Amino acid sequence: MIRQSLFPAILLIIASFPNFAFSSDSFGTGPLLKEFGANAKVKLTHPLSKEQTFKVVFDVAEVEDETTLNRKFNSLARFLNMHVRAGVAAENIQLALVVHSKAGNGLLNEKAFKKKFGQENPNAQLLKELMAHNVRVILCGQSAAYYQIDNQDLIGGVEMALSAMTAHALLQQEGYTLNPF
Repeated sequence: MIRQSLFPAILLIIASFPNFAFSSDSFGTGPLLKEFGANAKVKLTHPLSKEQTFKVVFDVAEVEDETTLNRKFNSLARFLNMHVRAGVAAENIQLALVVHSKAGNGLLNEKAFKKKFGQENPNAQLLKELMAHNVRVILCGQSAAYYQIDNQDLIGGVEMALSAMTAHALLQQEGYTLNPF
């Protein structure tokens, strides 16, 4: 087992070899979401089929800073972009985003966000684009109650669940797997 103190040094050594690492120049957005979800084209040894299907739920409770784009929300855009880039048909990718705790503030519409934080919601455009690509965005009702978020405060299309636990249980019954982040 690698000791945690050695891990950064090992990563630095590996990253210095061009065959093992991508430069930041190899990352780009698209092909589906043009402004979000940067990803790299990868030479696959096990190619993905156009018919491959995905039903994946992402769970987000953490927020680094409410006034900046939530990186975990952007992970859904990256998941979509990289799999479409790899040849999977976009219509074969079903994603859900279950949001709870303070991260729920990132789902506020412009009026509610501006009232609470004094600026535009940095997540609004990304969330609207994700939902336009059939991503379900679900807020934990228990977190909403705790943080005083009403349904009318949400970006259009965001669903309110009884709880994050309930949303996950129902999505699992529908065949979704949990992305381990």
